[in-house]
Amino acid sequence: MSMEADYVVVGAGSAGCAVAARLAARPGVRVVLLEAGGRALNPWLHVPIGFARTMYHPTLSWNLKTAPEAGLNGRRIDWPRGRVMGGSSAINGLIYIRGQAEDYDHWRQLGCIGWSFADVLPLFRAAEDNERGADALHGKGGPLGVSDLRDRNPISAAFIEAAKQLGFPENPDFNGPDQEGAGWYQVTVRNGLRCSAAKAYLTPKPANLDILTEAPARRLLIENGRCTGVVYAQGGVEKTVAARAEVILCGGAIHSPQLLLLSGVGDGAHLSAMGIETKHHLPAVGRNLQDHFQARMIFRANQKVTFNDVAHSLWGQLRTGLEFAFKRSGPLTFAAGTSGLFARVMPQSATPDVQFHFVPFSVASPGKLHDFPGFTMSMCQLRPESRGSITLASPDPTAQALINANYLAEKFDRDCITAGLRLTRQLAATPALSRWIESEFAPGIDADSDEALLEFARNTGHTIYHPSGTCRMGEDASSVVDSRLRLHGVAGLRVADASIMPTVVSGNTNAACIMIGEKCAAMIAEDAEQRMAA
Repeated sequence: MSMEADYVVVGAGSAGCAVAARLAARPGVRVVLLEAGGRALNPWLHVPIGFARTMYHPTLSWNLKTAPEAGLNGRRIDWPRGRVMGGSSAINGLIYIRGQAEDYDHWRQLGCIGWSFADVLPLFRAAEDNERGADALHGKGGPLGVSDLRDRNPISAAFIEAAKQLGFPENPDFNGPDQEGAGWYQVTVRNGLRCSAAKAYLTPKPANLDILTEAPARRLLIENGRCTGVVYAQGGVEKTVAARAEVILCGGAIHSPQLLLLSGVGDGAHLSAMGIETKHHLPAVGRNLQDHFQARMIFRANQKVTFNDVAHSLWGQLRTGLEFAFKRSGPLTFAAGTSGLFARVMPQSATPDVQFHFVPFSVASPGKLHDFPGFTMSMCQLRPESRGSITLASPDPTAQALINANYLAEKFDRDCITAGLRLTRQLAATPALSRWIESEFAPGIDADSDEALLEFARNTGHTIYHPSGTCRMGEDASSVVDSRLRLHGVAGLRVADASIMPTVVSGNTNAACIMIGEKCAAMIAEDAEQRMAA
């Protein structure tokens, strides 16, 4: 059973939705989009705070796990990834952050022509529909809804004031001229509802686009050095979709390299050990894995001002539900961070090296709030030096890939996390924030030395859900795709998602992934026009 299209896009996540929609907008072009998950029918996918119910959902998330992490005392870390239309943009914490201009200028310095901040800014602006309006750095009228938080509770405001009392500037726009400072996050929300990449780009569905859901890709068809299509499964039957022009992988930092390896593209020795025929020896596939590692301090509040209190009260639940239903406001509009701070904690850092997400609630485990008034200060390192890998655990395409994040392997990362936790304590001790605090719940004041703080991070820290880098963009032997996202050594195949980042951007990755999708589609259109002109 087979079908045919000009372009086949694998993965309807942040980048994949943008790629598919922009390609399908071209006259006479037929696009097929394959998505392993289903339609976004669960109502919690559309409520901003619904990520607490969907991130670890048995069918809406892949619910991946790392291998035992040596740097985290052998713990395996949960890696939820979206398995639904919109991918991880449908279950993430909604924070809209592009990263620093210096991130993209660094990519250009590494040889990635066309990826400086000046190059990518027009793509960010084209994607954006910012409720604040358009200016030199922001767009209005694009597909992706970006808005201010509708609930600014007093304890989140106190966090901003605490940062100012420590000398940090107040920053009204983390995506403005400078990232450093404290302020309120903007979120991927439109009219009070989550704006996933699927909602943004595929509603309404472009006429030239066919979307196949519950259709996980099994392998790429590679013949004579060219990718000609994709084998996928649907309803227990393997089917094929052929690509007349190109296949674009948008499966993310885990599934894109995994699919390449399953298709015989990767390190030949590893493929041989898995019993897979090597179609193209490309050792860099799956290497260079990076992720933002977070450590979270939890505090007991001395007043009932947190979402914990609302959620544990029947009246609070009713009031909150009615407020959201009729006003699209209130605690159900919370993101995975209300206010935030970008700061420098390492003396050699020229730009912020840690990010704080202030969360006006606290959890004992995913989705389970503490039974006391509590809030969280989550701190993550922005530019980790540790590198991990994605490899195959089995040639079975339904088996999870082997994830080795290699957290805290480098001393710089350990020192940065420790310094970030020290800053967390300093924020809690300010007059602005300390007046809301009854006590430090985790790790507790007994964890006072650098060694104790690092051990706390090893025992409790985890991903902040930003895996990237495993199909690195570049022109050298340790890269997977070139600056136009074409796979080295295999024609008719590109990768467009977080896996192509040479280095992870300094902040939440969803906005950057959408930009990558926009740029990939634009480059494909440019290349097609040049071929026609020739």
